[in-house]
Amino acid sequence: MPSNTPPVADLASLAKFAGQAVTIRGWVHHLRSSGKVRFLVVRDGTGLAQGVLVKGNLPEEDFKQFDRLTLESSLILTGRVRAEPRAPGGYELEVISLQPLNIAQDYPIAPKEHGVAFLMDRRHLWLRSPRQQAVMRVRDEVCRACRGFFHARGFLEVDTPILTPTACEGTTNLFETDYLGRGKAYLSQSGQLYLEAAAMALGKVYCFGPTFRAEKSKTRRHLTEFWMVEAEAAFYTLEDIMQLAEDLVRFVVLKVLENQEVQLQILERDPTPLAAVSGPFPRLSYAETLARLQEQGKEPAWGEDLGGDEETLVSQMFDRPVLVHRYPLSCKAFYMEADPKDPRLALCMDMLAPEGYGEIIGGSQRVADLDTLLARLEEHHLPQEPLEWYLDLRRYGSVPHSGFGLGVERLVAWLCGLTHVREAIPFPRLLDRLYP
Repeated sequence: MPSNTPPVADLASLAKFAGQAVTIRGWVHHLRSSGKVRFLVVRDGTGLAQGVLVKGNLPEEDFKQFDRLTLESSLILTGRVRAEPRAPGGYELEVISLQPLNIAQDYPIAPKEHGVAFLMDRRHLWLRSPRQQAVMRVRDEVCRACRGFFHARGFLEVDTPILTPTACEGTTNLFETDYLGRGKAYLSQSGQLYLEAAAMALGKVYCFGPTFRAEKSKTRRHLTEFWMVEAEAAFYTLEDIMQLAEDLVRFVVLKVLENQEVQLQILERDPTPLAAVSGPFPRLSYAETLARLQEQGKEPAWGEDLGGDEETLVSQMFDRPVLVHRYPLSCKAFYMEADPKDPRLALCMDMLAPEGYGEIIGGSQRVADLDTLLARLEEHHLPQEPLEWYLDLRRYGSVPHSGFGLGVERLVAWLCGLTHVREAIPFPRLLDRLYP
């Protein structure tokens, strides 16, 4: 015999059940009462929907349970789905059964302005708000799009270690720990060095994981724990990875525009600046960038890396991401290849997001020659012994190779129009925050 029990449905799929009875499991988002008619808005993680309780349409005991409900109480509702353009999500439920599961205490986050510190202390609850849910959905789209892009291009995903024996980009911003009495270990700043080894075995590879920087920075672009998508490819040049980075960002942004329109609306994010990625990205050399900054009254010294203020200014000059390439070698990491046309310069690039968001990608062609790499280690005062395995890559079949890293939170912050990257990750770790 077929069961008459209503199916359990996600709120995102209510349209498929119009005219039918379904069961919804979720939390109370909003409550209001009007005599013999009661209204509650429920969320279940996939969306919002309004439930309408009419006295006489459901058991009296269930109708009375409404009076016990508070914001964020959990419950199970059964009701008939009907189209209602004025309701959240365009459908509502004519409730025929209400079962509270847990009556929430007074919810600390009220529909009013709260300070950032207050909300960050309650990040575990703040994530329930529609705005924060929208950011997380955009982030999820970004992550899925990145993986889809690389797999379509023939890149293999390779997991790189989080615990490493040495630094990738200098020792001043490392999180250090004792490794089982065998000496010091560090939380990874980047999967790059290991990804280079994987590229020598597999050709084209990428990794996707957390990275850690113990930088004592309080800027809106910095986290101490963040996620990076890093790519590395044998035989790729600087020009190759600049094009790859441009193609990746264009693909990801267009996927967000295509699949997350509702979330961008919740965030009140104007999609027009994002759509500009359909055109080619401008490219400026470091020297050309300095000239443009000087036109704006800035006087950065040649040989210095661009700071946050300079990146902001440059990124405001364009309506789409811009690639700045060939910085001075003296201000870049030890593994970057020198430009054969001007050995003072590195074959490197940064991608700056528009609207003042600054760097979202950094990459370079890597040093391929063993003697050159040994000299670089000495120049940067880095120990050779823990990097012998990395040097082996130059001893056994070295080839030109290049790669880059994309900061997920910085990209999400730009896509969502956030003022700080702390909202672009579920539980941010900052200079002054390790809770919750």
